[in-house]
Amino acid sequence: MEITVRKEIEALRHMTVGQLKEKHAEVFGEETRSHHKHFLFRRVAWRIQALAEGGLSERARQRALEIANDADLRVRAPKTTFQQDFSLSSGNAVMGRVPAKADPRLPAPGGTVERRYKGRDIVVKIREEGFEYDGKLYKSLSAIAGEVTGTKWNGFLFFGCAAENGGTNEKR
Repeated sequence: MEITVRKEIEALRHMTVGQLKEKHAEVFGEETRSHHKHFLFRRVAWRIQALAEGGLSERARQRALEIANDADLRVRAPKTTFQQDFSLSSGNAVMGRVPAKADPRLPAPGGTVERRYKGRDIVVKIREEGFEYDGKLYKSLSAIAGEVTGTKWNGFLFFGCAAENGGTNEKR
């Protein structure tokens, strides 16, 4: 690679996105919609190098066109692929709910998670429909941690329920 081309590419590294967009318009002859600095740098650097040393050979261009023409491009799957009738009938209808799988980080419903926070013992009872703390039902441990601390917390971290210790309530 020539020294002038290398210096020109190195100068691109210190350009702002706006300057790279201007350079892109200069070397490609058209505006770009991209605002991604790394993408613009790589694209402009490639073009500068291609203009200085020549782009793809004619043979490579022809091969790329052959590959593109042979490609089976589909925007959507053909409608005749699946010949089954998936219409709803009373025999196919679901008549109940699939039970949610319990989170392995938590004890079984009826169990508790505990944490001492600023001299207070925070005890949360695990229930089927959520979490009970201080007589109220919450959807998540994070909501309880936020209520207790006044800030946003990841409930599992706040109560020490980590996946790697098998759901035990081990304090750190």
